[in-house]
Amino acid sequence: MKIPLLLALLLGTVSTLHLGDEAVPQDGEMPENEAKEAPTGELTLLKEGEEEYSGSEDAPEEEGSVEPAPALDAEDEEFQCPKEEDTVRLEDSPGCKNCPRFLLVKRVRRFYSAQYVCRRCYRGNLISIHNIYFNRRLQYSVSRLNQGQVWIGGRVVGCGRWKRFCWIDGSRWDFGYWAAGQPRARGGRCVALCTRGGHWRRTHCRRTLPFICSF
Repeated sequence: MKIPLLLALLLGTVSTLHLGDEAVPQDGEMPENEAKEAPTGELTLLKEGEEEYSGSEDAPEEEGSVEPAPALDAEDEEFQCPKEEDTVRLEDSPGCKNCPRFLLVKRVRRFYSAQYVCRRCYRGNLISIHNIYFNRRLQYSVSRLNQGQVWIGGRVVGCGRWKRFCWIDGSRWDFGYWAAGQPRARGGRCVALCTRGGHWRRTHCRRTLPFICSF
């Protein structure tokens, strides 16, 4: 009678050891059956098996790095707001007194430095875009520039399968107007609007571009 009991105990021990060998999700990692979809309203950037470019130019933007805080460039120790001749007031919505105002700053800056200017000088943010009509209006307003691209307030946050786009002013990401191959093509973690055509591209945040503030 004791032999079957001993066999049962041995089998139970082996089974327990076998279960203990299975992969356990690491900190911050979701089990496979829970990580297939991003939370509602968030846009996952990379499909399984795709990789994002991470060259030396974009080193601070690599996965797992701390998100850069809005700050001045190192050379801007004596900060000055843009001069009037360096800005262009973009057309407001006709007959709307309480609508946001938009200002194109022609003097080029990096993404987070541009955001700092918008906040400090105009108490606003880099612009967010929520429909095709507004996007076309902006593109028409900046199409006279020969710079090629301007910063808008879109950026990538998160790591791994949880990468997503968001607007730096905190508004909902509910619209996109991407160029061919975007946004899954290799690129940076910030978003620029092309002055010709109005399409968007993922661009390295360290690039210096003109930018649009909303305030």
